[in-house]
Amino acid sequence: MKRVLVPLAAAAVWLATLGAIPTGQPVAGIHCDQMEGNVLHIHQHLAIFDHGKPVGVPEDVGRPLLGGCFYWLHTHTPDGIIHVESPTFRTYTLGQFFAVWGQPLSRTNVAGAKPRPGERTTVWVDGSVYSGDPQKIELTQHLDVTIDVGPPAKKPAPFAAWNGQ
Repeated sequence: MKRVLVPLAAAAVWLATLGAIPTGQPVAGIHCDQMEGNVLHIHQHLAIFDHGKPVGVPEDVGRPLLGGCFYWLHTHTPDGIIHVESPTFRTYTLGQFFAVWGQPLSRTNVAGAKPRPGERTTVWVDGSVYSGDPQKIELTQHLDVTIDVGPPAKKPAPFAAWNGQ
């Protein structure tokens, strides 16, 4: 089988035409500005596990290659830290972050991780089981969200690496 290498920019254009990644247009009420907002600046941690294996939250979510801008919800590094850097004080949700990321978020599909028949998705918020709609989790300062798809779904250790962020 012959492999074809596609330059990153061309791949981004192709994905954008499919609607798979945002390109700077507003997404879920979140705008993409030339600079990060400086009125509200808070951080959260997100960890996702698919049957015990980590699902990475990539760096540069919310920093579209084609848009030349920053969404108010974004990442800088692949460590699961979400940055809310908004020009206004308002409430943002985990569902809005996933929309900017271009990934699904439900009890049956978390960024492509899906429970098998008879399994479930467990959402942990600050170490406690969360039974509501994960889309509606409000992003507050130093919120720690862990999503376990399928077993083992054991209580996560608290995220302690804020280091003054």
